[in-house]
Order: sequence, then structure tokens, then C-alpha cells
Amino acid sequence: MMLSEIVAPGAIITGLASQQRDEVVAELIDALVEAGAVPRGLRDAMTASVLERERRGSTGFGKGVAVPHVKHAEARAVRLAIGLSQAGVDFNALDKQPVYSVFLLVSPADRPEDHLKAMEVIFKHLSVDTFRRFLRQAATPEAVIDLLREADAQQTAG
Repeated sequence: MMLSEIVAPGAIITGLASQQRDEVVAELIDALVEAGAVPRGLRDAMTASVLERERRGSTGFGKGVAVPHVKHAEARAVRLAIGLSQAGVDFNALDKQPVYSVFLLVSPADRPEDHLKAMEVIFKHLSVDTFRRFLRQAATPEAVIDLLREADAQQTAG
């Protein structure tokens, strides 16, 4: 599974408008809806599911990244939205630092293995310091896609 393959085209926001965790989650779900990756009628339910998951334990894993995620019965495919914040977002991260890169993953509930593969690919990339640094500097969705493709190519080559 490649990161560039699961990102929903049109669901990359390089300048998140929100600075609060719950609003960032809603903004990214809205991006998935607008991209056609999440049915419009599921917007509120998906947002509530992701926020419920956050209440059970923060997905702000430190080093400026958060990976909110949900498995939902009505999700059609594994899809990812990416949001970047210049100001930083309080995600109650493990290291108590602001989050600048948010990867929101939605997966079908009946395909847990695909969810795990997607999480593995996301964390493999986010564990690389240069990837996180270049991601934070990306000014356009196209620059983010280019970075994802380059990282995927390095993953398959290495």
C-alpha cells in the first residue's frame, strides 16, 4: 500500500483554517466529503466517530503530527485527508507540543487489515524527520502529492 494511493484527491489542505482539534477534524472530514471520499450524509457521523476516538486517547503522537483515524461501517474505501497548520493545533499530543501535520484516516470497518496497513505506511513515513520537515514546508497540495510520491518511491526502492 502506498501513501499517495490512499490520499483522497482534493483532500489536502495546506493551510488549515482551524486551530482547535475538533474543528480541524471537521475541516478534514469536510475535505473528504468534498473530494467524494466520504458520502455527504455521513459527514456528522464520521466527525463524531473520529472525535469519540480522540476522547478515548489522543492521536497526537508527538513530533508535530497527529493521525486521527476511524473504522466506519459505511466507509467505502481506505481514504486519507492531510491538513497542515502553520500555527499549530493542540491535539493533546503525547509530547505536549503543537501538531502541524494531521493525517485523518477513514477505513471500512469490515477491512481492519487495510486499516492496519494504511496506519503502518503513514507511520513509516511520519517517522522520518526529513519527511516531516518537508511536509511542513509544503505550500500547495501538489507539493504534498509530490512529496508523498517521492517517499513512496524511496519505500519501494529501500
